Amino acid sequence: MKTINKSLIAAALATTLLSAPFAMAEKVLRIGHDNKADMMENPAHAFTGVFKNIVEVATNGEIKVQVFPSNQLGTAKEHIQMVRDGQLQGTLAPVGPLAGYYPRIGVLDVPFAFTSNASTYEVLDGKFGQALARDIESELKDVKVLGFPDTGGFFSVTNSKRPLESLDDFKGLRIRTMTLPTHQKIIQSLGAEAYPLSWGEVYSSLQTGVIDGQMNPIPTVSFAKFNEVQGYLTLTNHLFAPYTFMINKDFYDGLTAEQQKIVSDAVEIALSSNRGLSRLIEASSDRGIEGLKSKMKINALTATARQKMSDATQPGVIEYIKETHGEKGTELLNLFLTEVDKANESVYLQ
Repeated sequence: MKTINKSLIAAALATTLLSAPFAMAEKVLRIGHDNKADMMENPAHAFTGVFKNIVEVATNGEIKVQVFPSNQLGTAKEHIQMVRDGQLQGTLAPVGPLAGYYPRIGVLDVPFAFTSNASTYEVLDGKFGQALARDIESELKDVKVLGFPDTGGFFSVTNSKRPLESLDDFKGLRIRTMTLPTHQKIIQSLGAEAYPLSWGEVYSSLQTGVIDGQMNPIPTVSFAKFNEVQGYLTLTNHLFAPYTFMINKDFYDGLTAEQQKIVSDAVEIALSSNRGLSRLIEASSDRGIEGLKSKMKINALTATARQKMSDATQPGVIEYIKETHGEKGTELLNLFLTEVDKANESVYLQ
């Protein structure tokens, strides 16, 4: 970790302790994340805000939760390491940075797997999510995984050239991806050029034409103001990449059984708020699809186009996951595909 970040961390934590003279008598759960500090604008901060409120109230102040948004204490990858080292007690880890510590998170990257948001929640809160959480814990050994919050919903693709209505429309486009081989393989299989790029460079690269497009959920497109530099948005719904909410294992093990139950209940309620806000943002007239329509041409894929894109991308990605992540990865992948099929076929209240 860079010296400047260590200094920043030390100063921030020292200030926190000095401002709370009674903190030594409490258990302090510090959470870092890389999103903006607005509960009504950002699903990540909504999760941490609701979690903080419930934990502090339900424990009568025995646990104090402090949230450090907007990369105040370092990058998303540094947050993960800080949780492992006990410098932070919790973080919401995006799939990209988490892959550096836990490559098997790539099993989530089967494109066009889910048919609805409800299916994603059923899978991540059920048998597969439990298996994934335990595997992360087993691999890292120093974290406790408590849930998989929504980053903003399904990925869409924006670009500056044309509507993406068929595989042919992807040809010749340079699309930014995270530095994840599976994400790059998806874009390449669609016929475009995958252009891995750090998040801080995306807006300027779109603005200057270094890249033609990018893929992210609708709330991200909105708060990043990509509508200022992109003319087209296609609702591909091809990926769902959740956060992983993890806390330091020693901290968790140091809680009483009652406190652990409160933390677990708080996660469940915070997940509902986080996911609900994601859907509200998508539907809002200013920050969602309606708001983006004023500056972007928006289209959804037809069922035929979606199936062709699925056929073009799924086999290669599935084979890559099996080859790259070995027997354990294949076991997780098979469980994922089984649970996804069940969730896609289930019907609400029937």
